[in-house]
Amino acid sequence: MDLDAEHRNTVGQIFTRPSSGNIEWRRVRSLLDGVATVTEEHNGKLRVTLGGETKVIETPRGKDVDTQMLVDLRRMLTRAGITP
Repeated sequence: MDLDAEHRNTVGQIFTRPSSGNIEWRRVRSLLDGVATVTEEHNGKLRVTLGGETKVIETPRGKDVDTQMLVDLRRMLTRAGITP
């Protein structure tokens, strides 16, 4: 998959930060929009399909993603062959 520089940087942050480490949700959302099928559900959650896997993600309340979302993102991206 051909990622632009910002998306490559976001993928790198997702895989190198031990915890949320101030990875902004807007960057993650942009990455997901670029590499996955993302649909917003009526309850505000996002249904993300990537590499044959579908996950429902709750939009973070703050500007940064939490540790559990990082774990889920790493798994989904790895299974889809997207790594730094």
